[in-house]
Amino acid sequence: MRPIVLAAWLAVVAGCALRASPLGTPSPVAREGAGAGEARFVAGNDVRLLVDGPQTHAAMFEAMARARDHINVETYILDDSELGERFAELAGRKAAQGVKVNVIYDAIGSIATSPAYFERLTKAGVHVCEFNPVNPARGGRGSDLNNRDHRKIAVVDGRVAFTGGINISEAYSYGSAAARRKAHHDPREDAKRGWRDTDVRVEGPVTRQFQRLFLDSWALQDCGPIVAAGYFPALAVRGDKAARVVTSDPVRGESDMYVALLAAIRQARHRVWLTIGYFVPDPTTREALEQAARRGVDVRLVLPGFSDFWAPVYAGRSNYEELLAAGVRIYEWHEALMHAKTALVDSDWASVGSTNVDWRSFVHNYEADLIVRDAAFARDMERRFVLDVQASAEVTREAWASRGPLERLKEALARAWQYML
Repeated sequence: MRPIVLAAWLAVVAGCALRASPLGTPSPVAREGAGAGEARFVAGNDVRLLVDGPQTHAAMFEAMARARDHINVETYILDDSELGERFAELAGRKAAQGVKVNVIYDAIGSIATSPAYFERLTKAGVHVCEFNPVNPARGGRGSDLNNRDHRKIAVVDGRVAFTGGINISEAYSYGSAAARRKAHHDPREDAKRGWRDTDVRVEGPVTRQFQRLFLDSWALQDCGPIVAAGYFPALAVRGDKAARVVTSDPVRGESDMYVALLAAIRQARHRVWLTIGYFVPDPTTREALEQAARRGVDVRLVLPGFSDFWAPVYAGRSNYEELLAAGVRIYEWHEALMHAKTALVDSDWASVGSTNVDWRSFVHNYEADLIVRDAAFARDMERRFVLDVQASAEVTREAWASRGPLERLKEALARAWQYML
């Protein structure tokens, strides 16, 4: 969360009448029985792992360049950096070719972007929709300013889809490996570049679930009728992976990802490996991780050693003592900003998406993740996780017990506000 975005978001939160105080808020587990939505696992998909911004944007822009019917993009941050200008040029060029281009961006996530940028997109023939405008008079039906669209989705011709944690933002101009190799690089002074993140490229029947999600978002915001296009073509089998899209929806009052992840952790027999950009777990999730470790499951967490906002890091650290005591192994990235949101459970359950393990993702944000049931994809995720562990520093129980009083004070302060982080 960039500083200007953070300041805007805090102003919004301060102006909203939150339904409960941080200490009086029910756990997301209260919604566990509400069901996991209509999306179900479908077979026949090809799912490819994409690491960091450059690889993801190259694959996404290549798919967009090949579009013949439509391009749908939903993102939290769409900025007017060099990367954003490349996106705008490509979107405008495809619109001029007769391709229907629809874009949803979040009003808070993209608040630093010049209005002129979106005006240029519109003049180029791109259909643009602002999600939950800061001005409530311009909002859609039932909009709540504290509920943000944190999804990162792109669907091309109804056949190829992308999702994960990667925005269309200058933060992803470089890969995390390049940032780590920079001589005398201090990531805290240059957190805008070299973020470590993960996306997936998807082809096959599950693409329909991404398309439905995008069209529902457009309708929720009442941005006018969606332009006619072939949004749901007949889809052939493209691979051998079973997958489903899961969401978090604050209006519906449910987080399908919360339900799915909690169930996977509770049923895990061998391992639970999570890579999470913002880790501020509710008590039920933390207890599930601890119980899994106590019954002999290999539970490991790769978390940020610093972030673009200090409070979530320290709120997450306030849980370390209990997690370490239960046998959970914790690793922190310190040489680049960790922003990925992935999970690997046992040998064939994996997820990639926009959902963090925190109150904001589970309660307030619109999120989207892809869950894949496939051993080969799980092995790809395993190899990536091992590389992330190698780039991290392990937090030992002994070292953590010796941290200073200032660190403990920061943890206590951040934990008191964890619900709103």
